Amino acid sequence: MDRRRALQFLGAAGAAAALRVQAQQAAATRPVPASGERIPVIGLGTWLTFDVGGADSAARRARGDVLREFLAAGGRLVDSSPMYGSSEEVIGAENARAPAASLFSATKVWTVGGIAGRRQMENSRALWKLPRLDLMQVHNLLDWETHWPTLKAWKAGGRFRYIGMTTSHGRRHDDLAAILKRERPDFVQLTYNLEDRSVEEVLLPLAADRGAAVIVNRPFDGGALFGTGTAKPLPGWAKEIGCASWAEVFLKWVVSHPAVTCAIPATRRVEHLRENMRALSGPLPDAALRKRIAGEWRA
Repeated sequence: MDRRRALQFLGAAGAAAALRVQAQQAAATRPVPASGERIPVIGLGTWLTFDVGGADSAARRARGDVLREFLAAGGRLVDSSPMYGSSEEVIGAENARAPAASLFSATKVWTVGGIAGRRQMENSRALWKLPRLDLMQVHNLLDWETHWPTLKAWKAGGRFRYIGMTTSHGRRHDDLAAILKRERPDFVQLTYNLEDRSVEEVLLPLAADRGAAVIVNRPFDGGALFGTGTAKPLPGWAKEIGCASWAEVFLKWVVSHPAVTCAIPATRRVEHLRENMRALSGPLPDAALRKRIAGEWRA
């Protein structure tokens, strides 16, 4: 092969590699409809896992390891709430040890009354140790009609970049649908996994139609997806989407729905975090494989 042909070959190979990288990046992120900002499809939840109190320094350091590993692996969105005990404090303290510009802070207001809500949101910002929060959500729609005008005003004033509403455990779907038809939240959060697909018929299409990004909580159904069904070897189709574990399969199935922006599995352990983050790479299942996975995974 002469020099010219060799350079052409190397150029073509480089272009092909670049296209593969671009395809992987496209699969790993989704745009926030309100802005076009792209965020990785795997985030980090902190319910139960980051509530370790102030006295257990070893546990706090371990959660800090999880957080730093998450950010190093390309993750951005970390979700918490005042409901989650010391989680916000732990996130703020551990991130402050090595501040990450890439962190996308998502938390919630979870109280009754306007004054209490404003105090709680200011306290959350202080706990996160950030000049402003990226996303403020009304947790499980609690007193949402009181809090929503404040969220809109504080977003307009630059205190938040985005605002949203949350539900969990498959509850209050009718209420969230009614709100989506009236309001324009930047984000909605809901439960979606292979065992709970109730949002597929109304909420996911409605969120897409109304331009709301979707954060999925409980993608592992609180851990219930793991058990006898996942004790068996992975089916052959798992290799088609680059999955080496059931956790990756479950996550890729969730985030492959076109209306989903990000899933937020929670974990205490770095090894499980690494496993979850592998779902950021490689192809996602198409519609046909999604249907097959839903039908076969417990077979």
